[in-house]
Amino acid sequence: MRPRALGRPSRGFTLTDLLVSLAGVATVAALLLAPLLVAHRKARLTQCTANLGQVSRAILSFAQDHQHTLPGPDPNQPGEVWWSYKERVKSYAGLTGPSSPKDTTFACPDDRGYSEPKPFHQTARFHYSSYVLNAVTLPGLPSLAAWPLAAVREPSRSLLVMEWTAHAPLSWHHSRTGRRNLPFYCDARSVVGFVDGHVRYLPIYFDGYNAAYTRDPIAGYEYRYSGN
Repeated sequence: MRPRALGRPSRGFTLTDLLVSLAGVATVAALLLAPLLVAHRKARLTQCTANLGQVSRAILSFAQDHQHTLPGPDPNQPGEVWWSYKERVKSYAGLTGPSSPKDTTFACPDDRGYSEPKPFHQTARFHYSSYVLNAVTLPGLPSLAAWPLAAVREPSRSLLVMEWTAHAPLSWHHSRTGRRNLPFYCDARSVVGFVDGHVRYLPIYFDGYNAAYTRDPIAGYEYRYSGN
């Protein structure tokens, strides 16, 4: 019998092979995951838009039953009216009893809060709501608190209710700052509702110094805070 030739031992699976394989798996996973993440983000934005639409209708229904006038300060409701309005309109959105984190109609799925480490809609101070009425009652600032609907000059451009982010502005849905709430930046997009009842996802103007809600935007934007 011929002696078996002694050859070089077969090369095993090296660390380099392992790393290449893992990189390939990671690439494939990323390609498969990316469309799912986009779809998930779109679904959350759609839900937020639908919720704000319900809140808008609740506010306008309240106004119809109160001499066609939007909610204003109420001595029976603690806190600032741009948050406390919820207590006066929530029954028109089908909610009864005390406000709570279970009030999903008033919750944006992407709400990340601001100064506190939890979403607005999980916080009693903000009446468990992600959405604020256009009703910041500070001297010299635009506001529709207690306005008669008939007095609003451009209902299709005048803001009624919106995600809190429109006051900064920031974006919960397509954020340039990740999970951080600073700095504010121009054209951050927020879901907003108008006095005529329609809801949009719009860029919000920022002049680099003053919070967005302190003034109407420059020409070219499709909204205004003031009603006149």
